[in-house]
Amino acid sequence: MKIYTRTGDDGTTGVLGGERLAKSDPRIESIGSVDELNAALGVARAADAAGWLAVEMAAIQRQLFTLGSELAATDPAARDKLARIADADVADTEARIDRLEKDLPQLKNFVLPAGCPLAAQLHVARTVCRRAERRVVALRRQADVEPRLVRYLNRLADLLFVMARWCNRRAGVADVEWRSGGG
Repeated sequence: MKIYTRTGDDGTTGVLGGERLAKSDPRIESIGSVDELNAALGVARAADAAGWLAVEMAAIQRQLFTLGSELAATDPAARDKLARIADADVADTEARIDRLEKDLPQLKNFVLPAGCPLAAQLHVARTVCRRAERRVVALRRQADVEPRLVRYLNRLADLLFVMARWCNRRAGVADVEWRSGGG
């Protein structure tokens, strides 16, 4: 199979169900942001040489592919054949947050996105996740998108923040707290 098809040369791309959409369509923006998040997590996995969060990040990447395919299925019949993000995935993400937070001191200030290389990359993934969440929220205003997808991305961004803090703590690197006035 060739990687190039030339079908997108007109500025459109195909989605599940056979429909073609403009590459600037909010649905494609949503799918692209989720894909970018998945790539950012791939970089974080590569930075996790000790494998501290390898299992978690691999599971998240699989879930993001599931979420992306759900977004790409504009035809309900096609969507019904797919694995879907479920409320249980949101609950599982919350459980991961709770498990990791047990090892962390309570936050008293905002934390700057910094620290060890793995934590810094997780912060990048968190910001990409927030963008993906915004794109899916925008898509929901014009298309039928399950609210649980937004809930999942919202919780995932929280998890990525906690994972970054947890990695800093494990690496012996203090979180950099933000204080107004330059601190």
